[in-house]
Amino acid sequence: MEDKKVVIIGAGVAGLVAAIELEKAGFKPTLLEASNSAGGRIKTDHIDGYLLDHGFQVLLTAYPEAKRYLDYEALNLKTFDPGALIYPKEGDPFTVADPLRQPLKALNMLFSPVGTFGDKLKIYSWNSQLKRTSVEDLFKKPETTSLKFLRQKGFSEQIIDNFFKPFFGGIFLENDLSTSSRMLEFVFKMFGEGHAAIPSGGMQKIPEQLLEQLDQTDVQFGKKVKSVGLRELTLTNGETIQADAFIIATNPANMLPQLQDQVNGHQEVVNLYFSSNVNPVGKPTIALACNEEMLINNFCVMNNVSTDYAADGSYLISISVTQDFQLSDDALKKKVIDELVALVPIMKEAEITHLKTFYIDQALPQIDDFQYSMKPSNCKIQDGVYLAGDYLLNGSINAAMLSGRLAAHAVFEDFKGDGFRN
Repeated sequence: MEDKKVVIIGAGVAGLVAAIELEKAGFKPTLLEASNSAGGRIKTDHIDGYLLDHGFQVLLTAYPEAKRYLDYEALNLKTFDPGALIYPKEGDPFTVADPLRQPLKALNMLFSPVGTFGDKLKIYSWNSQLKRTSVEDLFKKPETTSLKFLRQKGFSEQIIDNFFKPFFGGIFLENDLSTSSRMLEFVFKMFGEGHAAIPSGGMQKIPEQLLEQLDQTDVQFGKKVKSVGLRELTLTNGETIQADAFIIATNPANMLPQLQDQVNGHQEVVNLYFSSNVNPVGKPTIALACNEEMLINNFCVMNNVSTDYAADGSYLISISVTQDFQLSDDALKKKVIDELVALVPIMKEAEITHLKTFYIDQALPQIDDFQYSMKPSNCKIQDGVYLAGDYLLNGSINAAMLSGRLAAHAVFEDFKGDGFRN
């Protein structure tokens, strides 16, 4: 394969996995990245002793593709407690635990005000059913919205408002649960079979570990692609690069005008980080605000999960906003602090310092038809040009990795026929 030149555009998770698979198949690909680091949407800033992920992100350890490519022990994964801390619109906060993993909390879960007794029985039954169903079969089910699906399963509006909307709204980055029911079941299954985790040194450790697996790939940073043509691409600096195949592992619309409609759009999120001398949560869990009048969707203390995330003697608070708003930066910071104090009164006396706000306008791809996988040949859009990215399947780290593997598989099949090496 040394006589065949393959260029991968984009060093996000999809592009990195494509390079790993191409190396396994005997290629020595070139990987072009417009920015100065690998990772795509998965990045971590280091500021004054704090680790700030670009958006509140977690790795679901049950992801099949993550288990294929990542060394969890080397990442030193730190896990969140199963369940969530619920701040209802009215009344005192309460914890929703996973009684299968935290049996001592089973009784508390049964009598918690998150939903009805019947709701909890339905969750146990649904969880058991999902354990017996493959992810491939989940994505073959008829598709509806997540909200319609939950109502069809007979869940009460109480548990939908207290748990499903804030929890999955924070994951899907939309507040109406209009995301596909396939994705709801997939994510629920992943939470049931694994943990939500972060590498101790920040989420960017994930793409860094993938990058470290490459030893036959020419990785070039600061190389932004302007257009892709037949056996040739052009960089924004005017340089041209010839190759036998191109894998576009980023938004292809600007490079190939005929693909303007390939990506439907993206969900947005605003992620604010604050340091504090007071811990508003006290345990490694995600806190959910169940009040649609608030901007805050969820918040957590990152160094409750991994101590590496914060400077000594302080607490790093991550707050996610998924609601639309028309506020200046300063007004937004003040409002979310006021809301945090309203939720957690002990924060009224805290010294809270704003660290950084991330406005992420391409947090998750909007997808019409959610799929788990596809034929490798479907990655090919024209002779010598292939696509990779989670927007082809579903918005997840798992989908990004899988799409990269499938694109590499398609290239190999075109050059050598069958016999792709796993």
